[in-house]
Amino acid sequence: MKEGTLMRVLFCKIHCPFICFCKSSAAHLYTSGPLKLENSPHVVPSTAFALPSASDKSSTGIKEDGLNGNQEAENVLKSCIRKIPYRSEADKEVGKKRVQWMDNLGKELAEMKEFESSLKQQKSASACLLMAAVLIVPIFMILVLLLNLTIKIRRELTKKSSNLPPGSYGWPILGETMEFLGAGLEGTPEKFIKERSEKYKSQVFKTSLMGEPMVVLCGAAGNKFLFSNENKLVTVWWPSSVRQLLGHCLATSSGDEGKQMRKMVSYFVSPDAFTRLYIRTMDLVSQQHIKTHWQGKEEVKISPTTKLYTFELACRLFMSLEDQEQISKLATLFNVFLKGIISVPVNFPGTRFYKAKRATSAIKNQLQKIVRQRRAALEQRTAIPSQDLLSHLLVAPDENGKFMSEPVIVNNILMLLFAGHDTSSVAITMLMKNLAQLPDIYEKVLREQNEIASSKEAGEFLQWEDIQKMRYSWNVVCEVARISPPIIGAFREALVDISYAGYHIPKGWKLYWSSSFTHRDASWDPDYANFDPSRFEGAGPAPFSYVPFGGGPRMCLGKEFARLEILIFLHNVIRRYRWKLQIPDEKIAYDPMPTPVEGLPVQLHSHIA
Repeated sequence: MKEGTLMRVLFCKIHCPFICFCKSSAAHLYTSGPLKLENSPHVVPSTAFALPSASDKSSTGIKEDGLNGNQEAENVLKSCIRKIPYRSEADKEVGKKRVQWMDNLGKELAEMKEFESSLKQQKSASACLLMAAVLIVPIFMILVLLLNLTIKIRRELTKKSSNLPPGSYGWPILGETMEFLGAGLEGTPEKFIKERSEKYKSQVFKTSLMGEPMVVLCGAAGNKFLFSNENKLVTVWWPSSVRQLLGHCLATSSGDEGKQMRKMVSYFVSPDAFTRLYIRTMDLVSQQHIKTHWQGKEEVKISPTTKLYTFELACRLFMSLEDQEQISKLATLFNVFLKGIISVPVNFPGTRFYKAKRATSAIKNQLQKIVRQRRAALEQRTAIPSQDLLSHLLVAPDENGKFMSEPVIVNNILMLLFAGHDTSSVAITMLMKNLAQLPDIYEKVLREQNEIASSKEAGEFLQWEDIQKMRYSWNVVCEVARISPPIIGAFREALVDISYAGYHIPKGWKLYWSSSFTHRDASWDPDYANFDPSRFEGAGPAPFSYVPFGGGPRMCLGKEFARLEILIFLHNVIRRYRWKLQIPDEKIAYDPMPTPVEGLPVQLHSHIA
């Protein structure tokens, strides 16, 4: 619309109210007295503006329905003007011009209405853009700040030491975390380290994992350095997801506190406890498990089935829990918990960490109820202090006379249930897979187990001495753990500035050692790809070159516990069944432990009545 047109319309609204096209204006004109038209010497009688009759509506263009108020008023006014009695042809010409002027004004008003409508649309679009800007700009600013912070940190780290190990920090914030986790999901966790070690031609390199600057120490030499300097140069460290989910417990503690916790737990994973508390129960539970979940079936999925066995065993041994419904509920929650234990700690609905955190909360609520019930039972003397690990944690003080708080007991039970069943079930699953693929190895293990069984009375449970006779079987288990370690590596934190292999590692930096890379390091074992249990005979592998249970002061406390539950299960299952893989080339994903993506289904063939 032109500027002049807008001014004329505004002028019209002030000086010519009867021309504003609305019903109220028309009604006013119908009832008003004599009116002198603008720029006209004539006074028009009010009767000239009488409403059109029904017979006139067709001539004026007015309809009963279908026209809006503005159009109706305009037509009425035009009709009235046409009915004005003119004294001369000149007056009649003036009347025509007035009608024409009104037509032009109507068009201009229509343009103005369209203009106003476009303004409203522009305002609406502007509001949407403003809202988008309000949401996007802060996010963009946060990303910019994080990027700048990352750059500044890296510059500061570079200033502090120009002799850092070779390597790359990867992407801002994410670092090389996705590549690290992706290698595991592909089934080759050692690939991440191998590629970078070869690229930088170094057994030590820097990277960025889990939001932290990190140095990876490769092979046996790196393992020796870290294990030998525990609590001196380095201490335990876990990613934020692990620390948040496990809470304050043995696995996340270090220094004197960590030592105190290890002492309180150590008896329940000692040979004396195995002989007195565990072996008979393990043998009984494994036989019951096979009878319930294997007997009479043609096909079994090994991974979920063995996980149920090891979890039930841990529940019974650590806290005397035998309620199958409660065990099943906890087992389901632990499966969700495990998926998020090594993950990006974003607590947002739908993420693995969010689901794991909710599962952890539910697990801790259940364990808290169990702890309180046991405390009440101990007070009422319906339970005994030596009954199991839970009772021991409730009644035994540390060297300073302090008792564990309830939250810390809950956290430690959660940690032990996790460590005491998941790694063992993974080891059993991978053992079953390899025995199915290696019939010669299967026959040798079966022969050894039958010899042990033949030396016992019918129905007699295994003893500690029987476990010690399973030498070849244990060598096979060790070889399986070498090829597919349940734990692919662990983290440490530098307590001081460290010098290693000619490079500087700043205080506060994180370090990582890898069992999966160590076990496939050709520089230590050129024959690493072959399955060979004999490598564990005699002195066994070179020191620090076989580390499925870690090493140093923080070597896994449950190593012997795992040995017992694996060998006892193997003894009972191999004497009853042969099995054939249903998916011979099934993919194994490390998520974070080696897991057959289809659960390792096998076809069972019973060979004893």
